[in-house]
Amino acid sequence: MPKLSRKNQVTIPVEVLREAGISPGDELMIRSNGRGRLEVEQTDNWVKRWAGTMPAGTYPPGYLEKLRDEWER
Repeated sequence: MPKLSRKNQVTIPVEVLREAGISPGDELMIRSNGRGRLEVEQTDNWVKRWAGTMPAGTYPPGYLEKLRDEWER
């Protein structure tokens, strides 16, 4: 059974990672799910879940490009 190290690290059994579809290099969100419980979720699943779900014409032409230009400032 894995133990939490002094550096707050834990080794997750490879069988559990495979079953969950988690691979080295995946970005993960880890949050508390009650006392003594943690929840781990691949962050890229959120992108896959929502990408392309907005109908065409949701934003006026050029709107997203304008927003992206603001991010670069």
